[in-house]
Amino acid sequence: MYSFSFSLEEFSRVFDALGERYALSGPRRFPGKGRFSGTDLVKYAPLASFDELELDEKSGMSPKSLVFPPDETTFYFNGDEFTEAPLEDERETVVFLRPCDINGFRRLDAIFLENGGTKDPYYMRRREKLHFFMIECATSFENCFCVSMGSNVAGEYAVALRFDQDSVLVQVKDERFAGLFATGAPSEFSPEFVRENARTVEVPDVDEMPPELFLHPLWEEYDARCIACGRCNTSCVTCTCFSTRDIFYADSRRSGERRRVWDGCHLDGFTDMAGGHSFRKKKGERMRFKTFHKIYDFKKRFGYNMCVGCGRCDDVCPEYISFAECINKVAAALKGGDAK
Repeated sequence: MYSFSFSLEEFSRVFDALGERYALSGPRRFPGKGRFSGTDLVKYAPLASFDELELDEKSGMSPKSLVFPPDETTFYFNGDEFTEAPLEDERETVVFLRPCDINGFRRLDAIFLENGGTKDPYYMRRREKLHFFMIECATSFENCFCVSMGSNVAGEYAVALRFDQDSVLVQVKDERFAGLFATGAPSEFSPEFVRENARTVEVPDVDEMPPELFLHPLWEEYDARCIACGRCNTSCVTCTCFSTRDIFYADSRRSGERRRVWDGCHLDGFTDMAGGHSFRKKKGERMRFKTFHKIYDFKKRFGYNMCVGCGRCDDVCPEYISFAECINKVAAALKGGDAK
């Protein structure tokens, strides 16, 4: 493990050299493209230069689209012939991201690579090309509750970075990147992690969540408030639900392509089945399903919570519904307190 120090100008040159070998992705600001007039959009996108890397604001969308695109063609078919769709970019990718999102990828790996004994080949071929460059979080953003979820510390990174006003400190763990940073001045840098968030969440113990909680009146609030827009699902780094669609070319029923498209438990039609059956029609039932999946079902199977506490769902909800507060309401209900 090596640590180096660079001026901003020096690091910019290293960044350019990195871009010659790898596809680069990270949080990037798009002026005037925000949800409201005169606001900006920050999302994960390809980076052409160091200046494009946004460090001062949390991205509204997570980096999961790098391995789980919103709309992905998995294969083409023509009669009895099937051809796997090629990747848009065959290069390996370096993604600049924060500890909570690194831990988010750990959850994605569990779902796509460890769940049920069969690895998802479409996820795996993208995941194998990904390298994490961790952006140090010394303080958290608004609505973050990563400490409560145990996702504030990450160790699975190739390179860690601290961006100061006039310098960049670098710690290299992956030997393949050591040569790129060898021009820097030796340093003792070791990344620090957020130890306290402004928001605290009490996560219930899975063994203390009885089936009766399904019928608790706390879920009724969301029948009236939630509008089933699905923003919480699409912004979340750990939501992995999708629908599968076959797209046929022209009038043929024998040639076309199969796609998987993001879907979500809050969206209308998600539980529709053959024969006209549908489940979880009420918005509160959908909120209950998501909540239990994030802090109960997943943990029972894998041993850790699915939610990483990035707070994006709270950031993007147009009805100002707080998932963090929903977890607290569940904890309060289990204690017999006021969950409303």
